[in-house]
Amino acid sequence: MRITVDLPHAYRLINHGPVTLVSSAHGGATNVMAASWAMPLDFDPPKVAVVIDANAYTRQLIETSGEFALNIPCRAIAANVLKAGSASGKDLDKFAHAGLTPFPARVIGAPLVEGCVAWLECRVLPRPDNQQRHDLFLAEVVAAQADDRAFRDGRWLFDDENLRTLHYFGGGSFAVTGSQFEVNGDNT
Repeated sequence: MRITVDLPHAYRLINHGPVTLVSSAHGGATNVMAASWAMPLDFDPPKVAVVIDANAYTRQLIETSGEFALNIPCRAIAANVLKAGSASGKDLDKFAHAGLTPFPARVIGAPLVEGCVAWLECRVLPRPDNQQRHDLFLAEVVAAQADDRAFRDGRWLFDDENLRTLHYFGGGSFAVTGSQFEVNGDNT
C-alpha cells in the first residue's frame, strides 16, 4: 500500500546520506552543528554542497571566515551528534555542550572534531545568490583525512559497527551504514 508523505517530510525520502558535523571558526569563536544536507559535487578539484540555515550561528562564522569543515561522525558518537544538533552556538559552547573535542585542521582555521571517521576541510566558493536565496554553500575541498579503521584504499570499511557512518531520520532516530556487498557489472 502507498501512503501520502507530508511535503515537509518529503526530503527524508531521499536524504539519508551520512550526517555531518559542520565546524567553523572566526575571530576566536568556534562552533559545530549537525547537518544532514551535505553532498559531493565534483571530483577534480573536489567540491561539496551544504545547506546552512540563515539563522545558524555556524552560518555567521562561515560567511565571515570563508571556510568550514565537514566532519563525518560514526555510531560511537551518535549521542554527541544529537546534542550538537539540539542547541544553538549563539547561546553556549557547543563543543563543550555536546561533549565533542576539537583539534586543529591541516589547512583551514576551523577545527576538526575528534571521534569522527573522516574530515573534509573546505573553502567557500562565493555564490551569494545561492547562499541568500537557498541557504546553499558550495565549497572546494582543500584537505581530507580519514580514520584508517573506517576508510582505506579509497573505500569505506564496515567491519566495526561503532565506526559506521550515521544516517539521521529525524526525531532522534538514526541508522548506521549497513552491510556491504558487490555486484558484478556483467548484465548476463
